[in-house]
Amino acid sequence: MHIAHLGFSLLLLFLSVGVAAKNDTLDAAASDPKNLGLMQGFPPPPDKLVTQPDSNFFSFPKLRWTVCHFRELLPTEQVSRGIGAPVPLEYNLNEAAIDALTFTPMGSSETMTWEQSLAANYTDGMLIIHQGKIVYERYSGCLNETGKHGAMSMTKSMTGLLAEILVVEGKLDDNALVSSIVPELADSAFGSATVRQVMDMTTGLAYSEDYSDPDADIWIYSRAASPLPKPPGYKGPDGYFEYLQTVKPEGNHGDAFHYKTINTDALGWIISRVSGLEVTELLSERIWRRMGAEQDAYITVDGKGTPFAGGGLSAGLRDLGRIGLLMLNEGEINGQRLFPSKVVANIREGGSKNAFAKAGYTTLEGGSYRSMWWLLHNEHGAYAARGVHGQTIFVDPKADMVIVRFASYPTAKNEKIDPTSLPAYQAVAEYLMLD
Repeated sequence: MHIAHLGFSLLLLFLSVGVAAKNDTLDAAASDPKNLGLMQGFPPPPDKLVTQPDSNFFSFPKLRWTVCHFRELLPTEQVSRGIGAPVPLEYNLNEAAIDALTFTPMGSSETMTWEQSLAANYTDGMLIIHQGKIVYERYSGCLNETGKHGAMSMTKSMTGLLAEILVVEGKLDDNALVSSIVPELADSAFGSATVRQVMDMTTGLAYSEDYSDPDADIWIYSRAASPLPKPPGYKGPDGYFEYLQTVKPEGNHGDAFHYKTINTDALGWIISRVSGLEVTELLSERIWRRMGAEQDAYITVDGKGTPFAGGGLSAGLRDLGRIGLLMLNEGEINGQRLFPSKVVANIREGGSKNAFAKAGYTTLEGGSYRSMWWLLHNEHGAYAARGVHGQTIFVDPKADMVIVRFASYPTAKNEKIDPTSLPAYQAVAEYLMLD
């Protein structure tokens, strides 16, 4: 996964890649935004400011503050929970025993405790639910129980879930060509792809994310999506939808898995056209208002108010735990069915392992990708929503377990975090199955 999946504008992101590399010696405690004094004071000192646009706000360690404060830096739309009372989650805490669990990270011969892994992965929030009850809850960094944290590319899994719901309900044909639903995309590479190929990211798109190339597609996309005023003389696309219409083909649809955020933004357009609702509204109507959520969520938008379906969501830790429970319980929560069980069955079936293998994810060998969820295809049938810098909703059906993690790891790619995460999740699952 790349930092570009956040869809942020300007050269700030390019700067952040280099800054993160220089500062990655700061550990979790030293880079804690409270310990650094970021944005503290009335006003904060100039060297402690995290602002937009004249600060590289997504560079490490500033990103450790930013992930909890996106709506102070970028325009957003609400994902409303409605006005009903939240449905509390039950507790059966077992934190001391879980903290003491040990596991061996990938590629290592030395063991690590669960508690040590939290700091190693710059964890801001950790929630473990077992048999429907919270057994572990921890906040650090910028986050507390009343706060919201960037979900990054876990947003994709929410968009994919909404699309799968529409497919199962017969409102969206996943075999249909994209051009038949969004005619504006007919002349783009998306036009000849099927909805399913977009949902599973097996499209053939010419889209470069080479940060060293100032003319790469990611920078064109970022300039188009920027909610800030366009500079004088700007003649490029304005907004997500206009950019998507310019994407050219590369390779054949269906041949291989290519993780490209523009697929999700195209899917957001598709489900909005079919449902007549923005992604924020559809997510609220079908999920957030009905699952007993305790907080509204929000999603960043481009300069035309289009929600960033590929990475703009921020939400509370426990509310994403509710998303995990919905998936674990195949569409049911609080004794109510929110969507057909076939939705989760379709996702758990997974996508093409052969197509996925071509992407070369070394920590996810044997996995696949379906409806914008990551399938591990391990003995526990685990699958996950994943986002850069360590975000995850990890669902383990065999262990009846959901893990939600918010994090602000110095570098974006989860292949750096997986070695001390995936074995840790397995260790917790095995412990809970014995408990």
